[in-house]
Amino acid sequence: MTRMPNWRWGVSLLLLSWACVVLGLMAGSEGLDTDWRWSDPIVQGIRWPRTLGAWLAGALLGLAGALAQGLFRNPLADPYLLGSASGAGLGVAAALAVVSWGGAVISPGVAWAQPWVWRLGLTGCAFAGAWGAVLLTLLLARGAHHSLRLLLSGVVVGVVLSAITSLLMVAAPQAWPVMQSFLLGSTAMMGMPAVVLMAWVLLPSLLVALAMARWLDGLRLGEDTARSLGLPIGLMRWVLIGVLALCTATSVAQAGLIAFVGLVAPHLVRSRVALPYGPLLMFSAATGGLLLCAADVLARAIMAPRELPVGILTAVLGGGYLLWRLHRQPQRGTP
Repeated sequence: MTRMPNWRWGVSLLLLSWACVVLGLMAGSEGLDTDWRWSDPIVQGIRWPRTLGAWLAGALLGLAGALAQGLFRNPLADPYLLGSASGAGLGVAAALAVVSWGGAVISPGVAWAQPWVWRLGLTGCAFAGAWGAVLLTLLLARGAHHSLRLLLSGVVVGVVLSAITSLLMVAAPQAWPVMQSFLLGSTAMMGMPAVVLMAWVLLPSLLVALAMARWLDGLRLGEDTARSLGLPIGLMRWVLIGVLALCTATSVAQAGLIAFVGLVAPHLVRSRVALPYGPLLMFSAATGGLLLCAADVLARAIMAPRELPVGILTAVLGGGYLLWRLHRQPQRGTP
């Protein structure tokens, strides 16, 4: 695949993102509306927050994916590596189970939890669950000093929390339809408060990540070499894991489990341009936003008036792209 200059890739991302935003403002319950107007309350109150929210959620996942792959020096690392997705799912499942058990015989056993569930809401419970899973992973790994132990702890935490989530859904089957919507990913309920929250998270997270970009470039040479260069590996890991967890938890809490965006976005950037980590982080965030925004438009328009879960489209398209990359690598002589 021919590489392009960095400025051309940046301009392409900007133009494509703008085109996706315009298409998102046109996409309604009956497909693409060519007669849309900005003054329309539906456009301002529903389509605009949803489209912008989809871009921001994808940007958070793209940034988190680039950080995960750089931190663990593993091209298969994704934002959910530390168990945050399973933790968010457990948080939502627990909240739904508490609500559904409220009028049941066992309600006295969960009465203490109901006020907290109503205060936090599903979004707050998902955010708290994601952070709880990351903290549990760090506890099992005894800190962030060993990459392999951290990876294994994240896998174990993810499997165990997913199993507990399944048990809760078996115990509260009436909560399954809402849980299914979260697991498949959806941007349908995004409003301006969610957009503002994700924007406030994305901006400082990107600034912190860019400030540590040179450290990530040094980590590419290996941990021993990075230490010999005087890089504070321990501090770097803690800061980057914090940014990674914050971006992932915020995106998952607002949009549910969106597959492959955080994994594919950095790969797509690397396949087109050769970059140090500073521009790579910015381009990965922009590419993630573009991918999820485009998938959201397709989810609304491809089977209108029915709407597909956006997570299904990202899984199919992202998985297909990675399979194509794997097929192409032997032909190009890539090890």
